[in-house]
Amino acid sequence: MTSKKLLRVATVLIASCVLCTGTLAAKGAKKTPVSARQPAAGPAYATREDVMREADDIAQRRDLDRDWVRQAVGQARYLPAAARLMQPPPAGTPKNWRVYRSRFVEPIRIAAGVRFWQAHAGTLARAEQEYGVPAEIIVGIIGVETIYGQQMGNFRVMDALTTLAFDFPTSHPRARERAAFFKGELEQFLSQESRIGGDPMAPLGSYAGAMGMPQFMPSSWVKYAVDNDGDGRIDLVNSPSDVIGSVANYFKAFGWQPGMPTHYPVRFDAERLDKETLLLPDILPTFSVASFMAKGAVLEGEALQHPGPLALIELQNGGDEPSYVAGTENFYVITRYNWSSYYAMAVIELGQAVKSALPR
Repeated sequence: MTSKKLLRVATVLIASCVLCTGTLAAKGAKKTPVSARQPAAGPAYATREDVMREADDIAQRRDLDRDWVRQAVGQARYLPAAARLMQPPPAGTPKNWRVYRSRFVEPIRIAAGVRFWQAHAGTLARAEQEYGVPAEIIVGIIGVETIYGQQMGNFRVMDALTTLAFDFPTSHPRARERAAFFKGELEQFLSQESRIGGDPMAPLGSYAGAMGMPQFMPSSWVKYAVDNDGDGRIDLVNSPSDVIGSVANYFKAFGWQPGMPTHYPVRFDAERLDKETLLLPDILPTFSVASFMAKGAVLEGEALQHPGPLALIELQNGGDEPSYVAGTENFYVITRYNWSSYYAMAVIELGQAVKSALPR
């Protein structure tokens, strides 16, 4: 497997994204009864000997109470929807940037983003100064992920992680790698819940086990979440300040470069164009400005002075001509949140739309 593919595999497993585990259970946050919100679930895992053996191994590796781990894992239930939603789209399914964009850069999210920015302008400004990440990128992420906390997921996280750890669909082209990833996330989730004294059956999130406004996975919560409001706890569900600081810290950790644009306009010189070579590295910035232009890409203005590598980003538009931009290392950093170039561009353009809509 190439290094590029390894990077893509590692990143896609992060996702998209999230975690504010059962901190809420320990902090008295209000909850809607699970029975009223949970998608249909299958049998409990207590009857699976292989799963219970793994529960024992988790307890031993993490030095957790064996009975507590067995009870938590045994109570988890198989989620058919989680397994189904993990399947990739059928081969040959056309991508369409314009349709994808319309799901995120639209009036409801923009209006919600304006309200969020106005309510937390000081915190966003402080995060931008401390971490170097522009406010519009932070706002774009939170808006794309959960519409600023309006849609944080209604899957019980314990069910989702256990399902994907032990019943990841075998037809998926990377089933073994994905199942191993989710086993690690389940282990991290249980370790965190034990540490804070939380109820592992309480937190709700996405079908992948991602939680909170920024949708961090358990391992991302441990590595990147910060107590930005200084109240002594990290709350990615109810504390916009912690959410803002954590998203900014995530990008800083992955190499965000302050002041660098995310992308530049690009057009082509048809006579010199070697698009196949330009697209070969996918979203990984590889070409210097000189080598980029030597392959028939045409840059103008400030792009000509760009100091780092570039990637040719192709956004397909169904049956119409694709859209193209020259992506920088900061564009690539956004794809560490979700490896899709479509996702990264939606984050960028939603953030820009919210910024433009702010009252002057």
